Amino acid sequence: MQEDIITESDETAERKRARIRVELALGYLEQGKTTIALDEIKQAILIDPIYSDAFSLRGLIYMRLNDYGIAEESFNKALSLKPRDSNVLHNMAWLKCQDGRYPQSMAYFDQALANPLYRERAKTHMAQGLCQIKAGQLTEAEASLLKSYEYDAGNPVTGYNLSNVLFQRKDFARAQFYIRRLNNTELANAETLWLGVKIERRMANFEAMNQLAVQLIKRFPQSPEAVLYQRGAFDE
Repeated sequence: MQEDIITESDETAERKRARIRVELALGYLEQGKTTIALDEIKQAILIDPIYSDAFSLRGLIYMRLNDYGIAEESFNKALSLKPRDSNVLHNMAWLKCQDGRYPQSMAYFDQALANPLYRERAKTHMAQGLCQIKAGQLTEAEASLLKSYEYDAGNPVTGYNLSNVLFQRKDFARAQFYIRRLNNTELANAETLWLGVKIERRMANFEAMNQLAVQLIKRFPQSPEAVLYQRGAFDE
């Protein structure tokens, strides 16, 4: 059963004041003003101590501060108030992943995705895939990143990591497909071009490899990837 959506007529005066504080805190967090964001969240929680969104953002702020203990406590509080909130479940999953608790992380990702009304599936499948890469689960990572790609083929993080996983699994033709699509857009960068170079080299497509290498050296001459190319360090 899903929680009912709060509309304006349901919102108490306290909740409205707390919500405005949370929105301010989010703005400050996005600007990198973490301390000011935290102060706004403290105010929001004082105004409305049962506002799940405030505890969820408090968790994100403490994650930014690398205090995983308070972050986890905050997400647990948010989930106690709103147990099926997929956004909070996603955040908890990412926290567990950053802390190396991979089985718990996967369970939270799966809970987030179990909600049929959840709209951020591309984000959560991508994060789950990145976590599976970190855990050394390349087969599972490929499946998660493919699902994310189905929802949002234009996300360069998904495209790059999917291609890189396929490259590591020696599935060069499919890796080539995804990295070429990315390198043919304005989102190409030193990392994507370098991966493209390595894939084309493995497939003995030396003309395509040299074209990508020229772009890499011309556009990103100071990048670590350009240095690796010039050293011929294709396997590092």
